[in-house]
This record gives sequence, structure tokens and C-alpha cells, in this order.
Amino acid sequence: MKNSPFVLRYFSAFILSLTLMGCASKPIKQPNQVEVAQGTFVTLPQPDEYGSDLSLSQLISVEFQGNKQQLPVQLQLMGNDLVLAGFASWGSRLLSLDYDGLTLDTYVMAGLADTLPPPEQVLFNVMITLWPLEAWQSPLNSIDWTLTENGNHRVLRDDVGNVVLDATYESISNKFSGDIILNSPNLG
Repeated sequence: MKNSPFVLRYFSAFILSLTLMGCASKPIKQPNQVEVAQGTFVTLPQPDEYGSDLSLSQLISVEFQGNKQQLPVQLQLMGNDLVLAGFASWGSRLLSLDYDGLTLDTYVMAGLADTLPPPEQVLFNVMITLWPLEAWQSPLNSIDWTLTENGNHRVLRDDVGNVVLDATYESISNKFSGDIILNSPNLG
């Protein structure tokens, strides 16, 4: 049986697309910084600055311009090794991140980079709501931002005093009991 030019082109295109998908799915190594505003980067606190090991599962619900999306997330912290993963409702891993205190290894399922939040942004939101204020002091001071807490309420402000994130905890004594509502006024 002869190979027609059409079949060879089709087969070559198929192999090329598989190669490109494989490249898009590989983890990306980057420094431990997150862009918190256009051109403004903050260094994340060390994982072990949380103060103990931690294992948690959360359902992150996001409402943006009338659309509501949910992302089941699991976080595992042991010493200075942190792993975060987001899953589809059917159980497939959509995004993940490994953080050793120096670098972030991130992964987003091929084809979903434009529809999912970056893994480092998910980690930033988790850390800004759960890590002690002291862990954030130095990183935020370096960009002239502030994080304050009053009872069951935490507010992150930029260098000119604008509220960037506003977190409200259902419980004052235990941040893990009940919902954490994180608002970002600038996202509309």
C-alpha cells in the first residue's frame, strides 16, 4: 500500500500537534514571585512560615461578571515543601504548583491556560488569607503594600492605599471553619 501525500501530511500534522500539546503540558519553573498588579511583583513567604504542616481541601468559588465557576483545590504543606492542585469536577488535574521556598513549578492542562487562573495566583490568594501577617510583612514592605487584620477581616492595600483584596472569615477563632470570602474590588 502506498502512502499518499495527504496521509503523510495528515500524519505529520497529527504528530506535530501531539508534540505541541506535550510541550504546553510540561511544568514551568519560575522564581517565587507573583504579579499582584500590572508590573508589580511580590515575593511569596516561605511555605514553613505558616508555622505547621497543613493538609486541606477547599472548593474555590469565583463569581465574575455574573458567571460563577468552581475549582476544587487541595493543598499539602510539609515543612518547606508545598503542593497545590486544582481539579475538574470529574477528578482530572487542571492545574498544579510545587513550591520549595525558592521556585515555583507550575502546570496548567494544555488548552486551558486562558480559562484558568494561573496556579501562582491561586497560591497567592491561599497564602494571603491563611499565612500569618508576620510572614507577609517583609515581602509586602518591599513593594510598599500593607496587610491588616481586624477580627475576622483581612485587607490588602496597595502602595497608594487602594483595597486590592478584602477577606472575611466566617469564624474569628478558626479560619478553616466556614467560608472565606475574598473580594477584589478592582475585578468588577
